[in-house]
Amino acid sequence: MDDNTDKALDAIGRLAESLSPGDLDRTIASLTTAAVEILPGVDHASITIRHSDGAIRSYAMTDPVLRELDDYQFSMKEGPCYDGVTSDAFTVCGDLLADSRYPGYGRLAWDAGIKSQAGLRLFESPTSIGGLNLYSTSVGALADITFLAGLFASHARTALTYAAQIDQLGEAMLSRQKIGQAVGVIMERYQLPEERAFGYLSRLSQDRNIKVREIAEEIIGGTDPVRSMQ
Repeated sequence: MDDNTDKALDAIGRLAESLSPGDLDRTIASLTTAAVEILPGVDHASITIRHSDGAIRSYAMTDPVLRELDDYQFSMKEGPCYDGVTSDAFTVCGDLLADSRYPGYGRLAWDAGIKSQAGLRLFESPTSIGGLNLYSTSVGALADITFLAGLFASHARTALTYAAQIDQLGEAMLSRQKIGQAVGVIMERYQLPEERAFGYLSRLSQDRNIKVREIAEEIIGGTDPVRSMQ
């Protein structure tokens, strides 16, 4: 192995330690930044998520030029970025302009300064599929990246799993906090015990067909949810 590979392996080994569990958006952004810093030949990176409704979007792009490129790949169903979330294959394209798989996208990418690209599956869950997209401004720069990118993706997958769990937990905790505050307001306003106050909140949610948390936010904000129904 050459010095660049040795340095990349060392950096990837430290990746899990540097990516402490936290906010999901911040974790995704730190991963694409790390991909550019760690992986040889990579100049830009993004993460694509294919949602359960079929929508495909990219996040944490390290350069604004990737927005147009990624959107084109999704709309035309053509490109390594699209392949990364629609197949299990690790797609590497050493020369986008010469690759017959991507006749339209290859020209667009080349004109934007992107000469080679790789796309690989990052994670898969019951509700979404994620892909890691790697871009280079040089032809053939990603030819030997398969092993290192796979190793990077493995560490990234762990960080994303932790972050997603904490993100969901944080949302649930925030909901409980707001509901508790709203119950307290109702108890004081109508002189009700806690159980009846929560029941009142639940009935309002059912009558208006919106989430309990949304009703709670209205009450905390000073809105009378009963009057808003009239």
